[in-house]
Amino acid sequence: MEISAAGRLEVRITAADVGKRVSVRCWTGTEDTTEKFTDTVGVLTSWDSGVLTITRKGGESVHISESSLVAGKVVPAAPARRRGPSATYRELARVSARGWQPVESERLGDWELRAAAGFTRRANSVLPLGDPGLPLDAALTAVRRWYGDRGLPAYVQTATGAEGTQELLCAELERRGWTREVTAELWVGALAPIADRADPAGVVLSGTADDAWLARYQRKGVSEVALKVLGGGPSVWFATVPGEGAEPAAIGRCVVDGRWAGFGAVEVDPALRRRGLASLVMAALASRALAEGASAAWLQVETDNTGARALYSGMGFAAHHAYHHYREPAPTDDVGDIGDIGDISAIGPDGGAGRDGSS
Repeated sequence: MEISAAGRLEVRITAADVGKRVSVRCWTGTEDTTEKFTDTVGVLTSWDSGVLTITRKGGESVHISESSLVAGKVVPAAPARRRGPSATYRELARVSARGWQPVESERLGDWELRAAAGFTRRANSVLPLGDPGLPLDAALTAVRRWYGDRGLPAYVQTATGAEGTQELLCAELERRGWTREVTAELWVGALAPIADRADPAGVVLSGTADDAWLARYQRKGVSEVALKVLGGGPSVWFATVPGEGAEPAAIGRCVVDGRWAGFGAVEVDPALRRRGLASLVMAALASRALAEGASAAWLQVETDNTGARALYSGMGFAAHHAYHHYREPAPTDDVGDIGDIGDISAIGPDGGAGRDGSS
C-alpha cells in the first residue's frame, strides 16, 4: 500500500487510472465490529458513481465503494513467471487459435469471427486481438448478426491476467449484459522434460484421427466439421495406446507450430487409470514435436479441474493467463449449448478422462 512520509495510508489513484493495474486496500468492517481491511490487486476497469471495479487475474470482478478506500496505488505488471518459456499473450492466443481452427472465419478489423457449426466454443467465437474498426456497440451488433446468420449464439473469447490481456473488454461486455459461461487457463511449459517422462514405445502416432482414436474420443458421433477442426493446424499428430478391446487404452492430440507444441484430447480408459498412460501419450507426442524443432508446450485446463492441474504442474507447466467465453445477452432459443473445455482438461487426477467438451 501507499504510505506517506508521515506514515499515513494514502489513496493515490483516480478515475484517470482506469485500464491500469492497481493495488487497493478498503475497510470492510462496521462500527460494531473490529476493523477489517481487504486488499485487492488487478486492473481498474471502471470508476463510476463512486464505485470502483477491479478485475483480478482470474477474471472475477470486485466492486469497491470509493468511500471505503483507505489506500491505493498503480502497480507494475505482475513479475515474469519463473517457470516455463517466455511468451506474450498475443503470441499464445494466435498459436492456440491455429491449433484449433474453425471451418469458416471472417475479419472485423483486428477481430476474427470463427465458426464451425457449433463444435466447441473456441471454434465458434470471436477472437479480439485489437481494434474491430467500429465502435464497440456497432462491432457487437455485427458479431451477433454474423453468428445469427449461421444459427449460432454469439460468443467472444477474452483473456485476463497477463500483460496485454482484455480486462477492459470483459468489463464492457458485462456492462452490456454478456454472460461469462466458461473460464479456463492456458498453461505453458518446457517440452523436453515431458518427452523424458516415459518411454513412448507402444504408442502409435498418426497424422489423422482414425476410427480407433475416435472410438476413445469423448465426443461420440463426431461430424465432418468436427473432423476438420480436429485435423486442422500446422502439423497435427494423434497418439493412440492400443487397448485389449476395440477402443484404445489412451489417446492424445498435439499440434506443432514453430517452437510450440499444443496438447489436447488426452483421454484414458477409466479402467486403466493410475498407470501413467497420460504421461506416456504426452511423452510420445512431445518426442515427435521435438523432432520437428519445437521446444515449448502449451495446453488448456479448466480452473476447477484440480486433478489435471496437479498432473500438469508436476510436468513443469504453469498458468500463463486465464481466458473466458462471453455469450450474447439473448441467445438463440433453438441452438443447443456448445461444449466446454474438455480436450486437455478432461484428464483426471490419474490421467483418466473426465468432462467432455472443448473451449
